Amino acid sequence: MTSKIWGGRFQSATDAVLEAINVSIDFDKRLGPQDIRGSLAHIAMLAEQGVVAPEDAARITEGLTRIAGEMERGEFQFSRTLEDIHMNAESRLAELIGPAAGRLHTARSRNDQVATDFRLYIRDDIDALDAQLADLQLALVERAMEEAGSVMPGFTHLQSAQPVTLGHHLLAYVEMIGRDRGRLRDARSRLNECPLGAAALAGTSFPIDRHMTAKALDFDRPTANSLDSVSDRDFVLETLSAAAICATHLSRFAEEIVLWSTPQFNFISLSDKFTTGSSIMPQKRNPDAAELVRGKSGRIIGALQALLIVMKGLPLAYSKDMQEDKEGAFDSLDSLSLCIAAMAGMVRDMKVNRERMKAAAGAGFATATDLADWLVRKLNLPFREAHHVTGRVVALAEGKGVGLEELTLADLQSVEPRISEDVFAVLGVEKSVESRVSYGGTAPDNVRKQAQSWLDRLKERR
Repeated sequence: MTSKIWGGRFQSATDAVLEAINVSIDFDKRLGPQDIRGSLAHIAMLAEQGVVAPEDAARITEGLTRIAGEMERGEFQFSRTLEDIHMNAESRLAELIGPAAGRLHTARSRNDQVATDFRLYIRDDIDALDAQLADLQLALVERAMEEAGSVMPGFTHLQSAQPVTLGHHLLAYVEMIGRDRGRLRDARSRLNECPLGAAALAGTSFPIDRHMTAKALDFDRPTANSLDSVSDRDFVLETLSAAAICATHLSRFAEEIVLWSTPQFNFISLSDKFTTGSSIMPQKRNPDAAELVRGKSGRIIGALQALLIVMKGLPLAYSKDMQEDKEGAFDSLDSLSLCIAAMAGMVRDMKVNRERMKAAAGAGFATATDLADWLVRKLNLPFREAHHVTGRVVALAEGKGVGLEELTLADLQSVEPRISEDVFAVLGVEKSVESRVSYGGTAPDNVRKQAQSWLDRLKERR
């Protein structure tokens, strides 16, 4: 007979290969605080329901509290021979209080236990990530307020399109991150049901009170179906999906920081805090923090894909394949947390080269659309006709090797005789951004109002 806690019907030891592939304590030990919290709620409920004697419940509670302290202080000795966090905690409890420890597992299984632990863990991580994302939003909004009137090129296809302001550009990421936070909050809301008491898959015959344990663990309610409770991981998938989308947003911004900090763009510079040097080229200042954010997004996205593939072929209810839900999730959420911190640091650290951005904003005939709009407003041309006229003006400027604002009135009138002197008011990049006053547009006053609105919202939620 084996010495395993589950080994009653087994006559010999497991193979070393099975031992190696089966063990999960190396990574699921981080669920220790959640495992103890769930056990404390469970034993309190068993005592209240008369399933476990009060004196045994008191000893179990005392032992679990001691174990929690050992884990918090880093004194708990985890054993690989005990497979997972649940068996490690139960074994230590038996060392502390003797056979009464065995009563703790009444009316529960490792299946509902791990589902509960993991929901508690993911919920805690979502709360921490939300706080970090709020701080990143604050960093972006504060810089947006500073750069509300700083003109820069707006791009489509990475080609100069129309002038915008840096403040407007930064607020675009504030909006994206706001949606990321909303997705994480939605995931939190849906995961906030307690699987404890679903047992292995069918529930239990003991007179337990699942509403009591759900309330003790700050869940909204117990899960409604015991099979679903132990067999699904959509709460992890949804969180990883939100994390992957968020990482994609961070990666896009990181890519822009990489581009903007090159000598060719020279829009921003990062200090020594967020750059590294080269082992061979002493002149180099590499934006490694941004590059690593960009790179780590692949790990975060990959964790979502991996778990989807694990889950796609599993029949109900629990299968050991689901042990693969944790390492990727832990790594993904850890990586996202680090990426958010790095982005917030770079936003606060970056120095903006306003003159260079303004000069670049005027390149590539970026005010061509302003000219077309002027032709519609002043000459009452249909927009399509104004588009063609503007295209011919651009071709003329390109042939002369000058910008639109450098053309003479005679040059412009050679294309459209009715163009007047006041057209030059719309051919400057600052006038261009000032004219974009529609709601959500890049006009500096718009940017300041939007930034202030976000500042107010962020401060209210603190």
